[in-house]
Amino acid sequence: MSVRLVYETHSITTDNEAGIATGWLPGELSAAGRAAARELGDRRRDDGLDVIFVSDLRRALETVEIAFQGSPIPIVIDARLRECNYGELNGAPVARLDRERLERIETPWPGGESYEDVVARTHDLLGDLRAAHGGERALVVAHSANRWALQHLLGGVTLREAISAPFAWQPGWEFELGTEGGS
Repeated sequence: MSVRLVYETHSITTDNEAGIATGWLPGELSAAGRAAARELGDRRRDDGLDVIFVSDLRRALETVEIAFQGSPIPIVIDARLRECNYGELNGAPVARLDRERLERIETPWPGGESYEDVVARTHDLLGDLRAAHGGERALVVAHSANRWALQHLLGGVTLREAISAPFAWQPGWEFELGTEGGS
């Protein structure tokens, strides 16, 4: 039985506004981010969700806490939904990382991980999600690298294409997690 998967990014952080790539640092929502988190709750609270999966990094947790405060929807915190670990470059300017992203698909960031590592973590999570939540509608709140991994694993695009595409915010991305992990 398939899982209907909805992906949403964590809300805007103070680092996002400052052009900083937070990576595995916790991060915190800005005032605009807290407002966006409330909008996420308005948009998704009554959207037929059965479960919410969220990264254990503070900015994603804060997004879900604000969006779903008082909601009966179960929340599962999972470290496999962390952003890519930029290692020595966690907290570096986004512009610095942007110049190297395509070189880091297979090769880890210094002291960190590669985007293929994120895909492997995400693949592992999807296997558990499929086994425990077949037939359900699940929300995933995480980071850019996780969206790229989902687009690659479930959307049929190469990792290079996903990473190269300009980011255009939208109110969620929908995927179908089939019985074998594909769409």
